[in-house]
Amino acid sequence: MNAEYLGIAGRTARFFIRSPLSPLFYAAMLMMGLLGLIMTPRQEDPQISVPMIDIMVQYPGASAQQVANLAIQPLERLMSEIPGIKHVYSASQRGQGLVTVEFDVGEDMGPSLVKVNDKLASNMDRIPPGVLPPLVRSKGIDDVPIVTLTLWSKDLDGDGGADVDDAQLRLLAQDVLQALKQVKNTGNAFIVGGRREQVTINVSPERLSGYRISLDQVAQTLQSANAEIIAGGVETGGARFSVTTGAFLTGVEDIKRLVVGTYNDVPVYMHDVADVQLGPEEDASQLVSYYTGPAAEISERADGRPAVTLAIAKKELTNGVTVANAIIDKVEELQGSRIPDNVEVSVTRNYGETANDKVNELIFKLVVATFFVFVLVLVAFRALRPAIVVMLVIPVVLFMTVFTAWIWGMTIDRVSLFALIFSIGILVDDAIVVVENIYRRWLEQGRTDDATAIDAVREVGNPTILATFTVIAALLPMGFVSGMMGPYMAPIPKLGSVAMFISLFAAFVFTPYLAISKWLRPTMSYLRAAEKREHKGSERLERFFRRVLTPLMESSRKRTLFRLTLWATFLFTCSFFYFHWVAVKMMPLDNKPEFAVVIDLPEGTALPVTANLAHRMAQEVRTIDEVTAVQLYAGTARPFDFNGMVRHYYMRSEPWQAALQVQLKDKTERERSSHEIAVAAREMLERLKESTGARIAVVEMPPGPPVLQSVVAEIYGPSSEVRRQFTRDLTGIFEQAESTRDVDNYLRDPFDYWRFNVDTEKAIRRGISVETINRNLSMALGGTPLGDIKQQSGRQSGHEPIQILLQVPLAERSQIQRLGDLPIQSTFGYTVPLSELGEFQRAGEDDLIYHKDLRPVEYVVADVGGRLAAPVYAMFQIQDLMAETDYMAPDGSRPAGIAGFGDAFYWLGPPPDDSRLSWEWGGEWTVTYETFRDMGAAFMVALVLIYILVVWEFGNFRIPLVIMAPIPLTLLGIIPAHAVMFALGQGGEFTATSMIGWIALAGIIVRNSILLVDFAVHEIQKGVPVAEAMIRSCKIRTRPILITALALVAGSSVIITDPIFQGMAISLLSGVLVSTLLTLIVIPLGCVAAKDDMCKVAAASMPAGVDIPCLMERENNTATAARAAAKKPAKPRGLIGRLWGGLVEVLVLVFYAIRGIFLLLGEALKSLMGTKPKPAPRRPAAPSARGPDVSTSAAVEPATDSDQAAAGSAVETKTKAPRKKTTAKRTVKPKSSAGEAPKTSTTQRKTTRRGIRLKVDTPPDSE
Repeated sequence: MNAEYLGIAGRTARFFIRSPLSPLFYAAMLMMGLLGLIMTPRQEDPQISVPMIDIMVQYPGASAQQVANLAIQPLERLMSEIPGIKHVYSASQRGQGLVTVEFDVGEDMGPSLVKVNDKLASNMDRIPPGVLPPLVRSKGIDDVPIVTLTLWSKDLDGDGGADVDDAQLRLLAQDVLQALKQVKNTGNAFIVGGRREQVTINVSPERLSGYRISLDQVAQTLQSANAEIIAGGVETGGARFSVTTGAFLTGVEDIKRLVVGTYNDVPVYMHDVADVQLGPEEDASQLVSYYTGPAAEISERADGRPAVTLAIAKKELTNGVTVANAIIDKVEELQGSRIPDNVEVSVTRNYGETANDKVNELIFKLVVATFFVFVLVLVAFRALRPAIVVMLVIPVVLFMTVFTAWIWGMTIDRVSLFALIFSIGILVDDAIVVVENIYRRWLEQGRTDDATAIDAVREVGNPTILATFTVIAALLPMGFVSGMMGPYMAPIPKLGSVAMFISLFAAFVFTPYLAISKWLRPTMSYLRAAEKREHKGSERLERFFRRVLTPLMESSRKRTLFRLTLWATFLFTCSFFYFHWVAVKMMPLDNKPEFAVVIDLPEGTALPVTANLAHRMAQEVRTIDEVTAVQLYAGTARPFDFNGMVRHYYMRSEPWQAALQVQLKDKTERERSSHEIAVAAREMLERLKESTGARIAVVEMPPGPPVLQSVVAEIYGPSSEVRRQFTRDLTGIFEQAESTRDVDNYLRDPFDYWRFNVDTEKAIRRGISVETINRNLSMALGGTPLGDIKQQSGRQSGHEPIQILLQVPLAERSQIQRLGDLPIQSTFGYTVPLSELGEFQRAGEDDLIYHKDLRPVEYVVADVGGRLAAPVYAMFQIQDLMAETDYMAPDGSRPAGIAGFGDAFYWLGPPPDDSRLSWEWGGEWTVTYETFRDMGAAFMVALVLIYILVVWEFGNFRIPLVIMAPIPLTLLGIIPAHAVMFALGQGGEFTATSMIGWIALAGIIVRNSILLVDFAVHEIQKGVPVAEAMIRSCKIRTRPILITALALVAGSSVIITDPIFQGMAISLLSGVLVSTLLTLIVIPLGCVAAKDDMCKVAAASMPAGVDIPCLMERENNTATAARAAAKKPAKPRGLIGRLWGGLVEVLVLVFYAIRGIFLLLGEALKSLMGTKPKPAPRRPAAPSARGPDVSTSAAVEPATDSDQAAAGSAVETKTKAPRKKTTAKRTVKPKSSAGEAPKTSTTQRKTTRRGIRLKVDTPPDSE
């Protein structure tokens, strides 16, 4: 067989079918895959790089408006100039402000941080007077802790209280953290909770006044005594010595002995005017407690025990599972040595364990799916050996795909594994088609030789390549989805396409090798037995298709009725979305082992009040049966996750802010999902919050990219008063909506603060500056550390510095009027009470000022719940409520307009200006819109690519449309299946993963359609009528098409229980079953309707001078019609006719241009690869009574039920005595009733544009 005849598939099979390299390649690919499986980092979700950089600005004494105008807005303008910026957010309050720079998804943190720092450094001269240098802090996905450890005290002495307080726990946590940081690849680490150790100097104002000493003098004495410097050096005796002076304070006794002044020439010591103590902070600014739940595995029960939490992240591009396991092992090693027995260490977060469990679970599902496919192939072939051949190809494809993921720097996560599970149902199809055709050809030839196997691979090569690339064309455009969903779902198109390409390679390389191997090569008796088992099924299929298709083909009325029924069913199915029988949602909630409760009390609430309410809520939550533990965080932020990073939960450190972190037992040990438990917790806590004025939000881990909140209204308007009033009104409307939960806004509740107004005239007359008054008052309230002590006790190196804090006792500073006795040192040498220099007054706190992208904005946010738990439904409900109540906004406008269709709300971007009150819908809706928009565009691109590929293959514009017709019909299965699951309460929302499944189905369905049409084309070339050819095609191709469909069902069925990818599983399962059945009806009807085009396609690959009956019949009909038309007077063509004719000419021109481009590319590739130029084909000789003698090296009978309907089998002829003949036009006669074409010549296939062309040679003399 010559190389030109075999094509790329045949040449590949011929090279590898007996090559010793084949088993080596197989083993090498397996080893590479195992290496990738071991080396590729594991994590639960794909890494999404979303750099977020916070810039904190201090502007002491400035109002919120001054901070916004003078410090924040210039900074916003600077940041907006940086390339790669997506949004610039800011919040301003009295004395300080925050600017958050959010970069585009995919930007690297390092370069982004450099851009921000460079921009700040080059504009430091523009900082207004009084503004302190900005502090830049970055947060990225790698800063999220993967392990959190909560240390809490046991009660070993049995007194009912904690053996260890929070301050001691913090000291212990510092030692443990120092040891844990020795673990390789640990990243950002911090401690939450516990009072810090410090030296507290409680100064009595009365004593200071009695000794005529000011607080300033005490501070100066303390600072000057706590210093040591190197004064220089001396040389003596040939050596050099450094000279130091001063000394550091090393303990409480050193501080007590300090002389702070004199009174009547008698020294006054520190202990005379103050009480000095070393111990925990007196005024705690944070509180962390630990509670055990009913599902706790330890016997020790905790009911609000003091606790601290250690949080540890991993380094970038490291294996989270390995790092987490190493941390846990290190903790177990420390227990009993550094960690005493009366301290319990609870692992309250272990993303490494959850990721490993998820990966192992999915790998198990991968194995189960592979086994299902093996059983399916075994049942379909009714033979063990071909099933083993297919089975052996699967691991090579999967392992090499994992190796590719490692090379590309990807991770093994649930999305990448879902891509592999989803691909199993598709990637086996190439091997199935190849092995089935090899077995069929062996059966035809009556021998299991290598040449027939090679020719069988060649026979199905081109259609298999085309079908594979149609699936890749459907998947690849999904890789260009923007926003956070792009990198989140990127493994599906990337790894799916790689798996398809590797499966094609394996089908041409390993499948023939395995099929002819010593252990798997079948005997002829084996093949005949298998054929006998299949014969009855084939006969039944033929009778079924004749009974179903023949009436539709012969009756135009029935065809019209069928089309109308199909269209009516399609429109009715699409109406499921309108009637809310199927909900549309971005992503469903996952079943996680944790959730959180965020608590906000009115601004100005003291920490003890906040802690008390949070304690009551924790007591309620811990009674839920599935709860293992609860941690309470008051006045400080809980260790943040990815969701908390985006929402800035790590900055929640006000006294009126608290949070509960709730752990649940493993999902395999509970019946309810984490979402159901969270809903129950919300209902329990609603009763507590109503009596306290608190706002709570039950926060679940989002299944996909996090957002500010599920429903967000960003309000713009002409003035702050209008915006804030409308924000309050809109908050009330949010609360009335059926689908909203945890409604809140970003307005600040009114609260007061104390302000000391200095009488500057009195102060100046007494020789006291305002700065002196400010400094003394700050020290009295404990706001100014004065250094630290350097203990000589040899403590562990992980400890924090022990600061020295000078302050007035708590009993006196808690009463604002008692601070009036504080003595202030005058430059004239005497002290003056603070009350004589001014007075304390209460003032209202400034409102917060928010900006987004340099525009003032307010926010109203809410979560969603109920039956239609999706943001879009809540948004419609809110607009309907505004329309029903005829709501009038503070500026006099009616935002809802008529029937809810107002122009004050914007769905796809912010309002153009702030001249009128309006708002933009944000939150999850923005991600939903961007994702479905991009996926819709990707679907359109996929359809165009598939159309181009099929046009290139068949050389026709209409037949590809017939082939692609079943694509929308997949919705007839997808939407009702979602509706059934939704009605049963088992999920069923149409999500982004549902759409991914729909897009992927496009390539699969086209693949099946191509196999049907290609077989029919070859039957038509043999002279079979189009209708009969389609029935035969359905008979022969139903089995491989059903195998493909059921393989996809088997691969998808194992993921239907996963909450995230349930939508994709439903789409694949239901869509492929319904569309496969409809394909076997719609494609034959479409081809019969386009029978003229089918004849053209069949004739295009026939040799010159050979016609087929259906084409001749068409030409005769055309000629008859032309003669009839010539007798009639010609009618002038109208405008529409001329436009249509021009359009057709343009399309023809485009077709030939595209074809020419591909041909040029093919020739260029051949020249680059060194392929010899194709010789000019010889025109076949006409048949004669006697032909030249020929010798046939491989004579094979024409195929009658080939996978691709070969018109004839390959033969090689060698001309011995060529004779001069005349060329005559011949016609291929129709087949006999037995289905065999008359043997008029030996045929040979020749590679052309479509891969198949008949070359007719003269018959041998024996004929």
